[in-house]
Amino acid sequence: MLKLNKSAAAVLLLAAAAAAHAAPARPVPAGARDIIIVPDAFVDGSGWRVVHDILYWKGYNVSIVQPGYQSVQADGAIVDKKIFGASGPAVLVGHGYGGNVITAAGKVGKVKALVYVAGYAPDVAESANQLSNSMPPEVDNVKYTFDGVAYYEQENFGRDWAGDLSENRTNFMAVSQPFATIAALGGQSRTVAWRGIPSYGVVATDDRTMNPDLQRWMYQRAGSKVTEIKASHAVYISQPEAVAKVIEQAALAVKQ
Repeated sequence: MLKLNKSAAAVLLLAAAAAAHAAPARPVPAGARDIIIVPDAFVDGSGWRVVHDILYWKGYNVSIVQPGYQSVQADGAIVDKKIFGASGPAVLVGHGYGGNVITAAGKVGKVKALVYVAGYAPDVAESANQLSNSMPPEVDNVKYTFDGVAYYEQENFGRDWAGDLSENRTNFMAVSQPFATIAALGGQSRTVAWRGIPSYGVVATDDRTMNPDLQRWMYQRAGSKVTEIKASHAVYISQPEAVAKVIEQAALAVKQ
């Protein structure tokens, strides 16, 4: 019988231990497997980490698109690249301004459902700013520089954008926010994906940045299946399980 030296035996033991602790194989869900998420203005995609992880371990391929916030059309083109790379039917998810982007980009054949998470769902020739002004939010903390760059007032970010998150988190979000442009926030839709594609709408009932009644009105107009969640505009961070559940519902309803 061959005898292993101590080094070889140690390697085998380590390999066996690694195999025993290997991550379990992910399931293969029914319906659409590709989820493409577009964040709102003034934040990056990192806040979607928990939603990503929930859906990933359910077997979904989750992509977070980081818009440039220069124009709706340019941001839609970024989403188009993700859609092109999808393995099959896809679900688009948009938060805030991200709703404008998925509305513009969602006419691609692979897109089979839309999920608006406290997101704008414009019709043709409507913009985020126009819709917001039609039913103003409780507060208006969006300010503009002299050259047309938009930002959210840092001192009010925690209270008004994400009132149900801890201060240490919102302080960082406020100082790390990406700028948007008037061209993006005022950009009008040329195509409307929710016409002919099933849509789902999450209403953040404690939203101070985007009027919850505006959310309800847009989703009713789009014929969306609506879920109301008691949360701030940062609903995807404060209530990730509830948001992930709506996204999964949209994906499972897609026929292969």
